[in-house]
Order: sequence, then structure tokens, then C-alpha cells
Amino acid sequence: MSVVERRYWDSDCFLGWLNQEPDKEDLCGHVLTEADEGKILLVTSALTLAEVLKIDSSRRIDIDQEQQVINFFKNEYIAVRNVTRHIAESARELVWHKGIDPKDAIHVATAIDAGLEYFNTFDKNLLRKNGLIGDPPLIISRPQVDNPKLRFD
Repeated sequence: MSVVERRYWDSDCFLGWLNQEPDKEDLCGHVLTEADEGKILLVTSALTLAEVLKIDSSRRIDIDQEQQVINFFKNEYIAVRNVTRHIAESARELVWHKGIDPKDAIHVATAIDAGLEYFNTFDKNLLRKNGLIGDPPLIISRPQVDNPKLRFD
């Protein structure tokens, strides 16, 4: 039986893929291909289900994509974790002691609570925290795979 890599995906990874953002689509696409093949399980917070619709005014998903978004998050390779009191309290500590924005802190606390080693994001402020949060330290990086398959479509 093969071991499935588990990694956290921040909302901006999902949004970048769903919006086909040029600087994110290929990176996210390689990871999603691996996930679809059963090699990676993407873990995210329930917060992502709402946050992915609009992170900022320029990055939003329109209502005409509603069913696509709903169906996408039903994929077996996406595990959604609830925001519990414990996660919220851990996030509060990350805000106070690590200078992380509150919504981002929910994501980081969720990854730590799930015992994950990898956290994927495009958020520059979170990328600066690579190796500085958690025990063992969380590896915070952009989405990537070791040997991406080339797409010829």
C-alpha cells in the first residue's frame, strides 16, 4: 500500500486554480493531478469553502461558477476540517505571538492541528513564516510536486 502525502492548501491555492490565474494554474494543476491519482490528500479548513469565493476585490469567483465550486470541493482528494474551539484558540495565539492575520491563523492552526508537515500558499506574509511556526516547524511553500507531468493540452 502506498503512502499518501497529506498537505494543507490555503484558500488562495484553490482560488488561483478555479480562476485559472496564470501565475498559479500550472503549479496548482500539477498538485491536483497528483491528488487525482491518489498520491496527495489536500487538507483545508471549512473556512476555505466561503473564503475561496472572494479573497480580495480583484480575486473573486462569480455566481455562474457556483456548481463548479460545489462539485470541486466534493472531490475525494480534498479533506475539509472544521473550525473547532481548539483551532480558534490556537489561531488566536498565532495572531498574538506570531503576527499572523486572523483568517490566515485559522488556516495555519488547522494545519498544525491536523499534524501536517506541508502548508501550500501564495500569501507572501505566510511564506515568510516558513520553518518558524509549529513543532516540528511547518514547511510553508508554494504548491509544487517533485516531478511534474508535462501537460500537452
